[in-house]
Amino acid sequence: MAQEGIEVGRRGALNAPAPAASANPPDSVLDAGPGVAHGRLPVRRSRWGQGKSSLLALFVLIGVASIVLMLHALTESPHIGGRWHIDAQGHIELAAASDPLLRPHVGQALSGVLGADDRLTPIDPLALQRTPRWVLHDDERERQLASQAALAAAFASGTVRLIFSNGDTVELRPAARGLSGIPIAVWLLCALALAVWTLAAFEPLRHATARNAIYAVMGVCQSVNLLLIAAETALEFGLPAPFARWSMPLHMAFDLFTAAAMLHASCVHPRRLPGAGWIALAGWSVVLALLLAWNLGLLPNAWWLTQGTVIALLAIGIGLLSWSYRIEPHPFAIVLRQFGIVTFSTWSLLTLAMAAADGLRSVPHNIADTGAMVWYVYFAALLLLVPFLVRSQNVLHEFALLAAVGTVAISLYLLFVAVPGLAQLPALTLSLFVSLGVYSAARQWILSQLTGGNLLSTERMFEQLYRIAREVEARPERSAVLLSQLLGELFDPLETKADELRTRRSRVAGDGSSMLVPLPELGSAETPLTHSILLRFAQRGRRLFTIEDARLTDRVVEQLRRAVHYDRAVEQGRHEERLRLAQDLHDDIGARLLTLMYKAQSPEMEDYVRHTLQDLKTLTRGLAASNHRLSHAAGEWKADLAHRLAAAHVELSWQCEFDVDIQLTVVHWSALTRILRELVSNAIAHSQAQTLEIDFKLVDDRLELTITDDGTGHDPRAWSHGLGLGGVRKRVKQLGGEVEWREVQPHGISCRVVIRELSARWQL
Repeated sequence: MAQEGIEVGRRGALNAPAPAASANPPDSVLDAGPGVAHGRLPVRRSRWGQGKSSLLALFVLIGVASIVLMLHALTESPHIGGRWHIDAQGHIELAAASDPLLRPHVGQALSGVLGADDRLTPIDPLALQRTPRWVLHDDERERQLASQAALAAAFASGTVRLIFSNGDTVELRPAARGLSGIPIAVWLLCALALAVWTLAAFEPLRHATARNAIYAVMGVCQSVNLLLIAAETALEFGLPAPFARWSMPLHMAFDLFTAAAMLHASCVHPRRLPGAGWIALAGWSVVLALLLAWNLGLLPNAWWLTQGTVIALLAIGIGLLSWSYRIEPHPFAIVLRQFGIVTFSTWSLLTLAMAAADGLRSVPHNIADTGAMVWYVYFAALLLLVPFLVRSQNVLHEFALLAAVGTVAISLYLLFVAVPGLAQLPALTLSLFVSLGVYSAARQWILSQLTGGNLLSTERMFEQLYRIAREVEARPERSAVLLSQLLGELFDPLETKADELRTRRSRVAGDGSSMLVPLPELGSAETPLTHSILLRFAQRGRRLFTIEDARLTDRVVEQLRRAVHYDRAVEQGRHEERLRLAQDLHDDIGARLLTLMYKAQSPEMEDYVRHTLQDLKTLTRGLAASNHRLSHAAGEWKADLAHRLAAAHVELSWQCEFDVDIQLTVVHWSALTRILRELVSNAIAHSQAQTLEIDFKLVDDRLELTITDDGTGHDPRAWSHGLGLGGVRKRVKQLGGEVEWREVQPHGISCRVVIRELSARWQL
């Protein structure tokens, strides 16, 4: 990112103007917690003090108590030690048995159940499908509810007789299930439900905003959904009548409320869209109208309408997030849209698979329940992930993706069995193969928005660090601009601002849209107005800042600080060594030359030694100084060269022009001094010139030095470059420049030295 000519002011922009600011307040779970929002840090204050902690503890206790009560009811529910499935003919078959009375009948089909009142209950295969939520047709759902209610009544009567298709009858006394009879999946679902419930309660208490309330609605709905699924998983045979009757409307309501809440969230986050209130009101109105029609018995094909409504609301939400990103390129809109696309796709695929597999006897009876359960687990993991998108939660990322891929695998299995008529094993193999391919593609597609991928290479980063450290050493007042340049190349933010706020380390905030970076202490004598740099919208608004980005930035800033301090220490050592050398040359060599001048046996020798003393004086003065003003150096060069040329009876024509009176380092001053002296010495010794023209020009950081004589030299390409001209080439190359000799008319030689971007090499 180009940052030239930019100055840092109090809260001044370091680059181009920012896009339209979001109207959202920073304190929202959809903003991923406290942090920077549009250039300022929220003040962390406790509104309710200990009251919030008490309310959170109360909500957690309610969740724990609900789970304990549900588990207690499950442990007391009547149970017989058998596992059942539906055979190829559509009959309920005993697959395995732990009860010794049932073991001889493994593999036999069940035809009926007699309760204590000797009332025969016919067995409908739909009784094994645990939840009526995923029964597609209304008449089949009513038949399932009636069958499960009859079975539950028979099991509750105390004694039950199972009648098998071969005429055998087994009389059993159902016993309480106990903790050992609860499947491990129930415990896992309860733990996940409690986690979602707790987070749904915590976020609105932490920051009481409308958007957190929307998140709480989704969390509460899905946590109760998970508890219902856990209970249905444990009760394989005979759901209690009230539970079976309320299962469908509760699941339906929670799914519709969640879809409406997702639509509402898309309207207001990451920015509030025009007409957001009306859009959200329309979504909630549709949901409430469907639920009212259901309660009044006016909703035929309830399953299809529920699935279609959820799909429509999700699709509209995805469109709203795309619209939000076009208004303001907020990276959180992209991430939410991608998660929305995954949610929409898996839900639609599951709906299509359930419709395609409707009525197939070859599909295991619980595969539909399992597919739906895996989808709800995926969505619960997504709800847990949203508040922590910018934190390092790789396990949670992978868990959510794997749950989504599990939904895809089960849905594809149903489709492959239903549509092409494949056998179960080839269908399972093909569905797993396709799902793994989907996982590989989706993983990179989604997680790239969280972790990023276009960071500078290590070599490039160190090169930039080295260059900026040298320039900061030369111009400490530009440290904020230079650091912003480095961070700009590292993260390519859409907006960079200077700020006077202080922070000890880099912080990610604004749901990952912003990162506040502290300026390192570089030992500048001036007190800076800028204490930090605010970056917004990484990679031009295409990805979020993460905690890993903050850690990387802290390491980069620390390395920059160390590099500057190291260079200053090295330069201090060099300066002290130059002072020592200058002093030694002055006291030792200078004294010897002065003695030699007084003892000279001829005027020519005395004059030669005097010139040598003058050169030594210039050299020691240059070594003692850390920097040289270009104007002062040019004056010394002109005086020195004029004196030498006058002694050789050569006239000097001197032209010097520069737009900025820069500070030359010792390296530059020494190199340019020796280049000028060598070229002038070469002209005096070999050209037999009468006039020497020197044109020194520095414009727009481009140095051009031209030395032209009117002597007898010709054809520079045929010259043998010895130590003198070879030294000129070496020093010019050291400065990053080029040198060229050519003939001029009517006679003479011109040498041209060009050094581009001289200031970029001040610290060589």
